[in-house]
Amino acid sequence: MPVTEPSLLLLIPAYNEESRIEPVLREYAHYFQGQYGSKFRIVVVLNGCRDNTLGVVRRVAREFPSIEAVDFPDPIGKGGALIEGLKMAASTSMDVIAYVDADGASPPQAVHALVKLMDQADAVIGSRWLSGAVLHQAQTRLRRFTSRCFHLLVEVLLRMHIKDTQCPCKAFRRTAVEQIHSSLRIADLAFDVNLLFSLKQAGFKILEVPTEWTDKVGSKVTSALFRSSLTMALSVLRIRLIYSPFYNWLRPLRPLEGWIYRKLKAPQPLPNTSGKKGEGGKTEHLLRPPETRPRDGK
Repeated sequence: MPVTEPSLLLLIPAYNEESRIEPVLREYAHYFQGQYGSKFRIVVVLNGCRDNTLGVVRRVAREFPSIEAVDFPDPIGKGGALIEGLKMAASTSMDVIAYVDADGASPPQAVHALVKLMDQADAVIGSRWLSGAVLHQAQTRLRRFTSRCFHLLVEVLLRMHIKDTQCPCKAFRRTAVEQIHSSLRIADLAFDVNLLFSLKQAGFKILEVPTEWTDKVGSKVTSALFRSSLTMALSVLRIRLIYSPFYNWLRPLRPLEGWIYRKLKAPQPLPNTSGKKGEGGKTEHLLRPPETRPRDGK
């Protein structure tokens, strides 16, 4: 088959997915081997798994060499796992980096549909809320209600005009990810907002399109919905403050911020590892928005 598509690196964050990740990996590997016209890799980023997820991934990888695992023994959050996975933008030769959840809610053809549109934007993201979306199994009423409340909060604070920031089926140009990676801080489920807002601030084009989706039983979001919602709301407020002139005035409150994240049992935001050098050669973790730079040729 001639190479007619960009090469693809697909990230799958995983936390205790021993019971359901194997058929998902097999479905993706079979699909891209048979339907994709270019090189691809699937990297599972394990986030503090306490079950045999790693063993399952390794077993499937023996059959499909395109699959590999990166294991973080301590919990770093779903956002933290994706931040680590997206670091590969600096070293991989792949043209496009995408990610999906480990539960199989997004079928491989949904990812492929996004990649086919990469010539139209720097980021192409799936949406469950646009006309034309195919929902084989919709979310519960409670999940839909909290989702729309979160969308309203994001729109009021950040005004990104994106209908579905949280759909975990997204694809990006590697060069765009590499440029904004240093601004990714949010390690919890609001990571998607951090990523999309950083792309917007840097001047990259985001295309939102209807996607195919099946809500899966056993969602970790549903099992801790109230706590997850509070954490995500706090993180969105934090993103807004980082990009405001008042953030440095709030330094005395940062211990309180850390206490709230701990009480919510949520992964705390990451420090800015690209900060200034302090005394003794150590890096001061200054939380600040990245500089906006023009894209090559734009």
